[in-house]
Amino acid sequence: MTSITTPPDRSALIGLVGNTPLLHIGEPHAPAGRGFWAKLEGFNPGGIKDRPGLHMVERARTRGELRPGGRIIESTSGTLGLGLALAGMVYRHPVTLVTDPGLEPSMTRLLTAHGAEIDMVDTPHPRGGWQQARRDRVTELLARHPGSWCPDQYNNPDNTTAYTPLALELAAQLRHIDVLVCSVGTGGHSAGISRVLRGLHPGLRVVGVDTVGSTIFGQPARPRLMRGLGSSILPRNVAYDSFDEVHWVAPAEAVWTCRRLAASSYATGGWSVGAVALVAGWLARTQPAGTRIAAVFPDGPQRYLGTVYDDEYCAAHDLLDRPPADEPDEIAHPEDKEVTRWTRCATVVDPLAAGDPE
Repeated sequence: MTSITTPPDRSALIGLVGNTPLLHIGEPHAPAGRGFWAKLEGFNPGGIKDRPGLHMVERARTRGELRPGGRIIESTSGTLGLGLALAGMVYRHPVTLVTDPGLEPSMTRLLTAHGAEIDMVDTPHPRGGWQQARRDRVTELLARHPGSWCPDQYNNPDNTTAYTPLALELAAQLRHIDVLVCSVGTGGHSAGISRVLRGLHPGLRVVGVDTVGSTIFGQPARPRLMRGLGSSILPRNVAYDSFDEVHWVAPAEAVWTCRRLAASSYATGGWSVGAVALVAGWLARTQPAGTRIAAVFPDGPQRYLGTVYDDEYCAAHDLLDRPPADEPDEIAHPEDKEVTRWTRCATVVDPLAAGDPE
């Protein structure tokens, strides 16, 4: 019997990540004969962010930024934490994850079980919300632990190049892609995948999916229920020039879509999956017949059993039995009005380039 203290087989653990399956999602999300292809990243052990977790750590080690045994310290709303816990096992680094009270208790327990230390902030930053409060705490911890290293997922270009294998998997699986639909949080996977696929398919359209209350695409930052997409800060990994349009989705709309996916397609996930599937289904209904649409599902449903799939939680937050409209609202520019439900905008701007100091 293998001892639990035996160092893990590095290649075996790395081999668990990638080559995730595709599933065609059709009725009732799209009319008969139409639909979209979902890339099921929940088949990675920890979800889509296993890819950048491993890649960012490997590249930092190669460059000498992270020395053997150095502590990894990062801010996370959950999923990257799993990827960094995996990377800590593979490369034998201690991991400290800074999070906030919105992290599901089940995720806290899982991250701890995987060997990560959890440091929880208790007060949001007055302008940058929980994300900025977490990042400020990371800065404090880096100073406290000599030789420690922060991946800085929001601005680290390795967070985007980590998704080159995913893009190549999609290209091999689908041969041709007309439209790519991605949720946007740190901006890593939308930037990394779209850059590669545009090189293969120059006519590719890229559709970003954000949450209401997120500041990424120029809306005002508000307290947000959904985790995994959206931001109260402006990550520099967001490739604004790659997007042809952006959609904002509200929590109740994501919940309804997640549950409909579970009942009709078995494959489902959390907030990001529901938001992406809502938009991809609309595109499948409205684009010309034969349009090949790829949608990235970042994770599975497991961490959301106490939120998205919990009737008491959803009822307490007024999320039950509120199906989305058949069509999104439309605005011409992100500054036209503050959105509160599913809304589409074909003008994509970088708020910093537009001169917004926020």
